[in-house]
Formats: sequence, structure tokens, C-alpha cells
Amino acid sequence: MVFAAVDRSLEEGRTQVSRIVGRDTSQLTAQEVRTAALETLAENLSDGVIAPLFWFCLLGIPGIMTYKMINTLDSMIGYKNERYKDFGCWAAHIDDVANYIPARLTGLLMVMAAGKPSLIKFVTKYGKCHASPNSGYPEAALAGILDCRFGGPHSYFGEMVYKPFIGTTERIFTLGDATKAIRINILSEYMMTGIILVVHLLPVIL
Repeated sequence: MVFAAVDRSLEEGRTQVSRIVGRDTSQLTAQEVRTAALETLAENLSDGVIAPLFWFCLLGIPGIMTYKMINTLDSMIGYKNERYKDFGCWAAHIDDVANYIPARLTGLLMVMAAGKPSLIKFVTKYGKCHASPNSGYPEAALAGILDCRFGGPHSYFGEMVYKPFIGTTERIFTLGDATKAIRINILSEYMMTGIILVVHLLPVIL
């Protein structure tokens, strides 16, 4: 929807992407709008789908509910700025711990879904470049799959944040990139669901 909107008009694209990202979108270029959509698509695959399923697999309903409370708190106040620095940092740190394994698992699932296990080394290299200890892994996976570059300077609440670049190929994104990224996300979700079914059904079968 973001890609379709920005193809119609830049302002419409900025408005559409502002619904799914935390950065200031008012000055984004068309390329930056598309980049923001792809970055958040990868990150939210981990935070919004794989991580909850991971904690459900381990601890059931209490696990998924606890994780979602932690992740929501981080989304609301986990920012390094004047307003949130005194208490938001704890929400961010707890979320970092909860997402440590799921984020890396997400990167692995994505490259396997793309049929490119050779990208594991790429993901390991660039996943560590992100300011977040976790977000870089799914973003690096998508950057490798799309052969592109993420990161760079972004404005959050009026403050400029410089994110390290992930990947090396700087190119213009197209609707085909969004379609491919969505397909990878869906396949990764199916794979994670399959893992959960195996984990829970195997003891019953045996």
C-alpha cells in the first residue's frame, strides 16, 4: 500500500508510511518512503510474528502475552531522547533480551524462504551494524535478498539519528521489491508455524 501510494503522489506515500514507522516522514523522498516501508516490514516480521510465535512455542499463551506486553511497552517509550531516557531505556533493554533469539531466527528463516542460505554470512556481518542488537538481522536478511542497502540518517521526534548502512548496493526500489519482500515474509511465517507444529506434535506422535 505504501509503494502504491507513493507512486500516486509523494505526500500520499509519506502519509501512508507514517502509519507504520516511528520516524518523521514529512521530509522523506520517494526512495526514503519505500526504504522505510521495507525496513519496517522486515523488523516487524520479527517483532510482530516470529517472536510471539517463538515465545508461544516455549511458554504457551502466558509466553506470547508477556512478550507482547514487553514489545508494546518498547514501542511506546523505548526511545533514547529527552522525554523517555529516564525510564524508556528499561523497556528497550527488556525487549532486546526478549527478541535476541527470535530476531536471529527471523533472519535465518528469511534467507531459507528465499532459497539463499549462502546469505547467512551476509546477515551475520551486517546484522551487527544496526544500532539495535536485534533489528539488524531481519533487515540484513531482506537487504541481502533484495541486493540493496538500508540505513542512513532518519529524523525521530525532531532529532537526527544516523543508522549504519546495511548492505552495499544503492538502488531505486520498485513495487516488485515490495511484492518479493511480502512473499518472503509470508513464507517465513509458514515455516515458523511448521516448526511449532513439529515441536508440539512430535512428542505426541512418538
